[in-house]
Amino acid sequence: MPRRTETHLSQFAREWATRGVRAWHEGWWEIGRVTGDILAPTIGAPPGTISMHQNATVAQAIVASCFSFDGPRRRIVVQDLDFPSNHYLFHGFERYDAEVVTVPSDDAVRGRMDRVVDAIDERTALVNLSLVLFRSAHLQDVAPAIEKAHRVGARVVLDLYQAAGAVPVDVTALGADFAVGGSVKWLCGGPGAGYLYVRPDLMTTLQPAAVGWAGHAEPFQFTPGPVTYAEGLERFQSGTPNVPALYSARAGYEIVAEVGVPAIREKSLRLTRRLMDAAEQRGWRLAMPTDDQERGASVIIDVPDGAAVTQALIAREVIVDYRPGAGIRIAPHFYNTEAEIDHAVDVMHDIVGKG
Repeated sequence: MPRRTETHLSQFAREWATRGVRAWHEGWWEIGRVTGDILAPTIGAPPGTISMHQNATVAQAIVASCFSFDGPRRRIVVQDLDFPSNHYLFHGFERYDAEVVTVPSDDAVRGRMDRVVDAIDERTALVNLSLVLFRSAHLQDVAPAIEKAHRVGARVVLDLYQAAGAVPVDVTALGADFAVGGSVKWLCGGPGAGYLYVRPDLMTTLQPAAVGWAGHAEPFQFTPGPVTYAEGLERFQSGTPNVPALYSARAGYEIVAEVGVPAIREKSLRLTRRLMDAAEQRGWRLAMPTDDQERGASVIIDVPDGAAVTQALIAREVIVDYRPGAGIRIAPHFYNTEAEIDHAVDVMHDIVGKG
């Protein structure tokens, strides 16, 4: 947790204690837009294009609800290596006649973007693309799929969860129609702060079905009946904003912006290369691409009894996680040091040797 997070949360607590309901009209109501604008430069988005939500799945649901799947354009293209929550959400739209097309990979490491391109046609409504795959840290070249989607009239949503804050991202240059993600990883923002980017020219034409009172043109009139959409970004809001989570997210967004993603990327490549070299010297299998151009910011090491090794590492204060079918995921960030990398490898070597 960034130290200044405590300061931001203390500010929220003071406002709640001293201003109460008045705080809604003194900044709380606009906090989603304000927080989104802090994040925007990190992913190459213009101001006023990011709304904040409980998590990335909620953001994905809002995206999918912008489409009608009762005509010939009813397909949603996903990859088998996308984060499962995306699969669960999009398959839920099959009850509204959506058809989910899952593009297979050859293994658990690399996606097949050529197959994604081939799967996109005039029947496609939406394409979900993970910039970095969650299981293997494969950094995908999504540009060909975006180009094909736009050529045939489909829309693209980028899942930036495993990328934003550690890998340079420019949603404007990529031409993404939407982008979603969360704050608990490289953005150091904590839980409860998902985000949704919408391309500026789409804001006045799309009408999400997953909309709440905060998306109404005049929410405080409390008008019943079908929604009258707010102009622009606000129409993608749902209900009452998660104020404390957005206060806590600000610190991470601010610090990542201050350090700068290019500098973070440079150090990440250096630390992860050190880790990868040490793993290979010990004969551990790397379940990830090793080329700098093809990998995100995590290193995935596959050793016997990986789940048990992970728990032993955590017990010894080496904080990692485990992904079934891949291995132990080690994710140094800009605040980590070479000495910490070496220590983690030494501890892991001790545990694996004893195993």
